[in-house]
Amino acid sequence: NAPQEMADALAASGFDIISVANNHILDQGKEGTIATLHALKDRGLLPIGASEDGVSARQEAVLSEKNGITAAFLAYTYGTNGIPLPQDKPYLVYLIDEQRMKDDIALARERGADVVVVSLHFGNEYQRRPTDEQRRIAEAVIASGADIILGHHPHVLQPYERIQTGSGEDARTGFVMYSLGNFISNQFGDYKEYGAILKLTIRKSYLPDGTPEIEIAGTEAIPTWVHKYREGGKSKYRILPIEAVAADANDPLIAKRMFPVL
Repeated sequence: NAPQEMADALAASGFDIISVANNHILDQGKEGTIATLHALKDRGLLPIGASEDGVSARQEAVLSEKNGITAAFLAYTYGTNGIPLPQDKPYLVYLIDEQRMKDDIALARERGADVVVVSLHFGNEYQRRPTDEQRRIAEAVIASGADIILGHHPHVLQPYERIQTGSGEDARTGFVMYSLGNFISNQFGDYKEYGAILKLTIRKSYLPDGTPEIEIAGTEAIPTWVHKYREGGKSKYRILPIEAVAADANDPLIAKRMFPVL
């Protein structure tokens, strides 16, 4: 539904991997989904959560290597606003399915992933606490081998936490951010203009036998605010770090009444 210039802006802002698994991805039919994938790829962005070719029913993760650590990225959505998947391309959008996600995570591990990151479009809109179903799905995905879950869809921030699943040899620990809120949007009121930039520090070490171990060594959520203002007869938007702006309280574009709110 958005102009392709949005993809230019994402690329220019430094994004690399884009989840397209969301409830609006079929708004313009399969043609719109495919056009979205092409628009992102043409700009060097890597889309996850949808596939044009359907070579495999399993989602092949996007792999990214940094400092000797290989991360895999997967994405799924709870649904597509009631729009059915196209009959000739039933694989087009990846839906939340616990067995499928487990298989995809296993495939990512087979391909050499040290860390598996799963984006989940789930939860209730405008609800600031995760639902029981969000928690259940997150636990199942961690138990299936994921390390990090990035949640979105509620349009407001929800908490993050570390969760442990299983026991003994089956015990696993993972990190879940239930909702990152809105990074940039035209939604305001009831906390909809707030989001977070999540920073995770991944540490890789080796046991005496050479087996690698992965640890989420540090977590930080930087709260952000969408500042909408008028300039030259047009609406403009800035994404600002709340704590820094509130501490300074001198930004001439921000109404003084907003600083205590921030």
